[in-house]
Amino acid sequence: QVQLVESGGGLVQAGGSLRLSCTASGRSVSSYAMAWFRQAPGKGREFVAVINWSGQSTSYPDSVKGRFTISRENAKNTVYLQMNSLEPEETAVYYCNTGGRQLSNGYVPSHYWGQGTQVTVSS
Repeated sequence: QVQLVESGGGLVQAGGSLRLSCTASGRSVSSYAMAWFRQAPGKGREFVAVINWSGQSTSYPDSVKGRFTISRENAKNTVYLQMNSLEPEETAVYYCNTGGRQLSNGYVPSHYWGQGTQVTVSS
């Protein structure tokens, strides 16, 4: 079993930046893709970014491309999400996922989710 714990969320003004972290425990995830999703109040969970096992391949939806950067440190079993130029509409709970299937332009999640970290962007 894999447990995922996200951290780094908080309150930030529009245009600001945050760096999220997600650390896995229970087993190594160095062989698996890792991804970030977000869920705003009253909306479904939305794909934000994915990184392959080696860190060589990443993918983002157009909505965050150029502003968000996903990275990982396999030695720490950790994935990061650097978010710049945040917008109020990006207020959501951000979740990480691992063990799913990376696609050319997305990711199909597994059932391994963290508890999420709240990101609030004020206008």
